[in-house]
Amino acid sequence: MSILIQARKRISKFLSAFFRKKKARIGIYGPPNAGKTTLANRIAKDWTGEDVGLVSEIPHETRRAVRKADISITGSNGSVITIDIVDTPGVTTKIDYRDFLEYGMDKETAIARAREATEGVAEAMHWLREDIDGVIYMLDSTEDPFMQVNIMMIGIIESRKLPVIIVANKIDLPDAMPQRIRSAFPQHPVVPVSCTEGRNIEDLYEKMVQYFG
Repeated sequence: MSILIQARKRISKFLSAFFRKKKARIGIYGPPNAGKTTLANRIAKDWTGEDVGLVSEIPHETRRAVRKADISITGSNGSVITIDIVDTPGVTTKIDYRDFLEYGMDKETAIARAREATEGVAEAMHWLREDIDGVIYMLDSTEDPFMQVNIMMIGIIESRKLPVIIVANKIDLPDAMPQRIRSAFPQHPVVPVSCTEGRNIEDLYEKMVQYFG
């Protein structure tokens, strides 16, 4: 664990104990391959030195909700939030096993993966209805944000009156257009980031302290 992470962990633990803020459970939602697990790993690594889950280019690598508890994040003004991060499976309106065959899987494995992914989506929606206090909605800024699943999910989150931060990921790619996401959802804060490079990730932490604290 690096000296920076150790220092962050000690400071956040001290401030969290001092202020005794209520812990919030924050779900990371979004379509498959938007970078949800990469972000969960980035947050957990930066503040605890540990990862949350595996990352893959194959859609639906995360097929069960995974929780990382007791992450304390400190803002630039000294404010602290302590959260449980819930990394959820990619939400989509259709999961077809044939999509996995393109990645070299045999039919049996692809069908099993599609079944697990479908169950994972149902589980993620259960968490959203029952156990989530706030949402980070993750979008790939190279993709069209006006997809049906995004409109549906933002509508569900708004109906539950949950605080939401929209993250426009993959701004390191040449065809990234985070402004399209801002245009699609002007009613919510949008933070452009590159989770793989860590670009603008500090801006996201500031926004998390502000919105989820």
